[in-house]
Amino acid sequence: MAFAKPLRLAALALALSACAGAVLASEPESARADKQQTDKPLGVVELFTSQGCSSCPPADELFAELASKEDLVALAYHVNYWDYLGWQDTLSSKENTDRQYDYMRAFGSRSVYTPQAVINGRSHVNGASRKEVDGTLARLDRTGEGMRVGIKVSRTSDRVMIDAGDAGNGPNDAHVVIVYFDPPQMVKIGQGENSGRSLTYWNAVSDIQIAGMWHGKPQRYELPMTEIAKKAGCAVLLQSVGKDGMPGPILGAAFIRKPDRL
Repeated sequence: MAFAKPLRLAALALALSACAGAVLASEPESARADKQQTDKPLGVVELFTSQGCSSCPPADELFAELASKEDLVALAYHVNYWDYLGWQDTLSSKENTDRQYDYMRAFGSRSVYTPQAVINGRSHVNGASRKEVDGTLARLDRTGEGMRVGIKVSRTSDRVMIDAGDAGNGPNDAHVVIVYFDPPQMVKIGQGENSGRSLTYWNAVSDIQIAGMWHGKPQRYELPMTEIAKKAGCAVLLQSVGKDGMPGPILGAAFIRKPDRL
């Protein structure tokens, strides 16, 4: 299974992406704070996948490895256009599908496919190919198309502060996007092309919210801790947007951890 006919875009998908390295629990508090404030991830991998796609399990397995890496932001968007094959993806949403179609338009493609991995909002490859994913991340980092803007996350007892850095000579307009995702979960597939299989899914995106606009200069954004605490996990992505409203390159990213992880 590879391609689906283009669907009508119901709405502009919100821009997104990114995440800073995980912090080891054994590090001193001061070291954790410093590392969290200064690290930039190697890149952002957005996987478009489906429980109903027979080509997706190898990509989901590779994605699980990527999600465990400290220098990557890995987010999985479950799409719904394969549901007609007999199994409704339990993690899919229309918003996830809309986002993939927006990328399709941004890349000038004629169709969408699974498993598709979008790297740094700039390029897309077969999400099941370790060589293509790793090679694209390395190439974008080498050509200066990786994470260019620092994103720092700090907190108080009642709020989370997100500090976006300076653009330098790069793009100077972007959306500050909060991407919520689910904890790892095993799903037993009852019908469709993967019927009878039990598969584990990591970082499945459940919601996307725009926290504000960034205009190339250092700026702070605040979120209530109550919103962060009730989610399984989330990331902040600094993503440029084209004149046509389509998602562009991801410039920076960081994890926003729950209170017991910050």
